[in-house]
Amino acid sequence: MEHPVIDVKDLSRTFADKKALDGVSFSAAAGQVYGLVGSNGAGKTTLLKHMLGLLRATAGSVRIFGLDPVRDPAGVLSRVGYLSEERDLPEWMRIDELLRYTQAYHPTWDAAYARELLETFALDPKKKIKDLSKGMRAQAGLIAAVAHRPELLILDEPSSGLDAMVRRDILDAIVRAVADDGRTVIFSSHLLDEVERMSDHVTLMQQGRVTLSGILDDVRRDYQRSRVRFAEHFDQPPVIDTALAMEGGGRTWSVIHSGSIEQFRHSVHACGGEVVESRDATLEEIFLARAGRGRQQVEAA
Repeated sequence: MEHPVIDVKDLSRTFADKKALDGVSFSAAAGQVYGLVGSNGAGKTTLLKHMLGLLRATAGSVRIFGLDPVRDPAGVLSRVGYLSEERDLPEWMRIDELLRYTQAYHPTWDAAYARELLETFALDPKKKIKDLSKGMRAQAGLIAAVAHRPELLILDEPSSGLDAMVRRDILDAIVRAVADDGRTVIFSSHLLDEVERMSDHVTLMQQGRVTLSGILDDVRRDYQRSRVRFAEHFDQPPVIDTALAMEGGGRTWSVIHSGSIEQFRHSVHACGGEVVESRDATLEEIFLARAGRGRQQVEAA
């Protein structure tokens, strides 16, 4: 029987008295891009480190290609490309030395692809890692992560330090090329428009738990943003079934809600109002509503 690329079941991890992961389950198939979203401290990086075998589960199990990454790191890591959020590359190496060092561990290394990416990023291979900007470090780390054409590519905040053009054009192209080749990408990002643009599947984490997970198109269809007008003036948001978040005041409110639009219209009508217009909610709107935080709070954080 063919194993899923990633199979995490009831994974928990505790640091001192803090539960970083609490019964997390997650699976990934080949040829798909998985976006992992959540605020700082939600558990995203901790989950990725368990997939790499860098942390041992307190409870539950992690299997990558059907293997335990803690017990068989060579069997897993030889098939995985990884870019960490910290960009912890060896400072004393030059870029070309970093690539030769990485190549030694991967017989599938594609030297022509590595050279192509160096040219695309306009990186000087003779430049030392310690002299690179944050964005250039991300670019060098990304080349090292993808040039051996891994079956699984794990990216932790890959856009950190990259300018908008590199993020949108080059990073998107690399991630899409990996998935189109039948391989798997999982990446965490706080840029929700990026996750929405690049992902086939999205998972939302909050306080160490998975609170929402599914195919992106299905998730978006399950949530709407509607503008509602009431005959009565409300100083506080009225109680409406399936409403997750409301903004506005007086007679007009904007509502993020789940479920069928017919059910929502019925609930609004019962409160003396009408639905003026509706559309599918964006991933950002869904995230803010599910997190129970207003837009101003999130932007301030």
